[in-house]
Amino acid sequence: MTSRRRKRLPDRALDELRAQYLLKRNDIRNRLDEFERVPESEYFYELIYCLLTPQSSAEHAGKVVEALRRDRFRERGFDPEPYLRNRSHYVRFHRVKSKRLRAARKRSLDTSFLRSDDIAAFRKREFLVREFTGLGFKEATHFLRNIGRSENLAILDRHILHSLETIAVIDVTPPTLPKKRYLEIEAVFQEFAERIEIPMTHLDLLFWSMQTGQILK
Repeated sequence: MTSRRRKRLPDRALDELRAQYLLKRNDIRNRLDEFERVPESEYFYELIYCLLTPQSSAEHAGKVVEALRRDRFRERGFDPEPYLRNRSHYVRFHRVKSKRLRAARKRSLDTSFLRSDDIAAFRKREFLVREFTGLGFKEATHFLRNIGRSENLAILDRHILHSLETIAVIDVTPPTLPKKRYLEIEAVFQEFAERIEIPMTHLDLLFWSMQTGQILK
């Protein structure tokens, strides 16, 4: 189980984390600024990107979204499955995900609700998870981050969980993340971020860059 008690973290790991942050802080800030400038007209495509990424390559998901945007999927509403099956940017579970894209297209995405500073990010996440099939807590947070609205929420994908385990913030990477477990680890992650004085949204991108070499979306 994840404990809320403070643990003794490996000094070398923390020193490396802080050193990497100093090197990449400006790039991380610039990336987060880019997210905040995403226009409302792009929210739909950011949403379907996050529907495509689970258990699939982020690069391939991005290429599929580019192709769907180019061919005006939102306006035309064609079957997106051939785009997901394309060998040059194949997306796993293409049949299920294609159905989810079509379902998402039929739903209204309330951009004023998402952009409102008076509505807490966790409420926006709950709404997204409830309204869009295929968005769990991780995917909904990913979407909110990609439009600059995630505030104190965490994208707990396997890269982040592995990093948290490596620096002893959590005991072990869980095989599954039901809601209660997700919120528990998110709270521990937030507590750790406050303690080392690096914003959690920055740590998210920092962990990704340390594992992949890139500050991805």
